[in-house]
Amino acid sequence: MPKKITVTEGEFAGWQTYDLHDTFDVVVGPFYGKLDPDGHMRCAFRAEQKHMNAGGRMHGGCLMTFADIAMFQIAYQEMEGASGVTVQLDSTFIDGGYVGELIEATGQVTKAGKSLIFVRGQINTGERLLMTFSGVIRKFTPR
Repeated sequence: MPKKITVTEGEFAGWQTYDLHDTFDVVVGPFYGKLDPDGHMRCAFRAEQKHMNAGGRMHGGCLMTFADIAMFQIAYQEMEGASGVTVQLDSTFIDGGYVGELIEATGQVTKAGKSLIFVRGQINTGERLLMTFSGVIRKFTPR
């Protein structure tokens, strides 16, 4: 499991990210997470030009990647230090994000078993809903 890093300065000071050297997450991120006062996970990133498609709106693949990463953040407590893989990710695109916007994901675990964790969530920028998602994580027990 990658090491958690608490950001100490800038816009995301107090948020956490992971030490993900040489992974796909580094190419598309950085993505951040923190627990809200109600105990639910909130994930976020600031939209950059690299996240846009040729039409100037956020690329759907970027939103799906963010949803995939957010699923694991949302399910962090149920993962109990185990690793896992996404076995299903469904999405409904509603709107697009733009450069400079704060993109946030929230959600909840709907069911957690011994090896499968079911998650649903949404991605917003301010009050604008960009995408809803649901997915299943296959948890692997440490050997």
